[in-house]
Amino acid sequence: MFRRHHLYTWAVALVLLFGLHPVQAQTERGDALIQNATVHTVTNGTLENTDILVRDGRIESIGENLSAPGGVRVIDASGKHVMPGIIDAHSHIAISNVNEATRPVTADVGVGDVLNPYDIGIYRALAGGTTTAHVMHGSANAIGGRNQTIKLRYGNLNPEDYRFEGAPPTIKFALGENPMRVHGEGQSIRPRTRMGVEFVIRDAFRQAQEYTAAKEAYANGERTSPPPYSERLEVLADVLAGDIMVHSHSYRADEMLMLMDVIEDFGLTDTFVLQHSIEAFKIAPEIAERGIPVSVFMDWWGFKFEAFNSTAHNAAILIRNGITASIHSDSGDLIRHMYHQAAKSQRYGDLSDDEALALVTINPAIQLGIDDRVGSIEEGKDADLAIFSAHPLSIYAVPQMTLVDGVVRFDRAEDPDDMRLQVNPEGDVQEAYIAEEHDHTHGHGHYGVHDDGIDLFDFLMQP
Repeated sequence: MFRRHHLYTWAVALVLLFGLHPVQAQTERGDALIQNATVHTVTNGTLENTDILVRDGRIESIGENLSAPGGVRVIDASGKHVMPGIIDAHSHIAISNVNEATRPVTADVGVGDVLNPYDIGIYRALAGGTTTAHVMHGSANAIGGRNQTIKLRYGNLNPEDYRFEGAPPTIKFALGENPMRVHGEGQSIRPRTRMGVEFVIRDAFRQAQEYTAAKEAYANGERTSPPPYSERLEVLADVLAGDIMVHSHSYRADEMLMLMDVIEDFGLTDTFVLQHSIEAFKIAPEIAERGIPVSVFMDWWGFKFEAFNSTAHNAAILIRNGITASIHSDSGDLIRHMYHQAAKSQRYGDLSDDEALALVTINPAIQLGIDDRVGSIEEGKDADLAIFSAHPLSIYAVPQMTLVDGVVRFDRAEDPDDMRLQVNPEGDVQEAYIAEEHDHTHGHGHYGVHDDGIDLFDFLMQP
């Protein structure tokens, strides 16, 4: 696998160096008829032996015995299960940079400017049924950069094609050890403590209020010149106006309560989401009272001191308190296993099928303000769909096909980027690896790898 990644990198370099242009998949909206599936709508129950007709990237009809218009691809899903495309509310795939760690407030940068369409992690996420990701700035700053919601339209080479059209803008905040360590310990500037984190956020909001007031005074003729332009304060002014949603990294219950007081003081509870929040179960009634959504890890905790205390029941406790909760990955690996994360929440939280699936579909869609487009299987919504070999909450389920806007972006049966080892569970893993390497060096890999390198023509002509 190490060798194949390097071959891919060299092939891309040759494309750029010699001006060669691979066949590009343009942003498109597809047509398809999925037949005879068990359909998990999430919002309207489970439908047996049901068809889904997709036209121009949208779900046109859901029912039995639907017919395909001429030229529409027919997908036989007999014995298979279809669920809405999975949505990851906290991810860092598909970007070339994560943290701008130079100061505690960096609202003037955004990861949407560094989208990387070549990231193989996009394709791997599709192979796990994920179709939408909330790609976030890192947690080095009390107020970090702007995030970007993307659709996983892998194959497009234009970064702009990945942006989720119309998705509300969001920004990353972070509490606790990360901004304290990066700035207080690393640069000897505030914040060094949790109370310093609170001050940085309040002070930044105060500066944005003063900036807005100065602009308004100039517009009203009350001052002779506008304030010096500041991209950072422009963004924070939009946050205070409710035009940019805040998604805040947090771990401890006390700091979540602190931040909820801050956002109440500035009137932001309607545009605010808690992320990670491993101690959210301790203050579920307080969170519910404010109507704040929460996106959590399923079973990550104990990896640093502030993450010492959590429970696998966290998501279920939030759901039972009426909170819109989701499970996220924060990982290029776990984004391929989001359906497993939902299943674990059912195992530990006694959630229904729809409640468990909602944690990775409609609930993160609500948190991102895109639930009118994705997150459930309904007529009129985008045809972002994942087809599984069995019930998606079963440990035996294997993703078979993933569609984004009705376009098949992953197909296990015709997987051109198959990097899986065919391992005999009773055999030796090293032997399987050697066998796979033999296939690569004898021309059976995707990139036509031979002892003398890459068949570049074959690579360039891949769809």
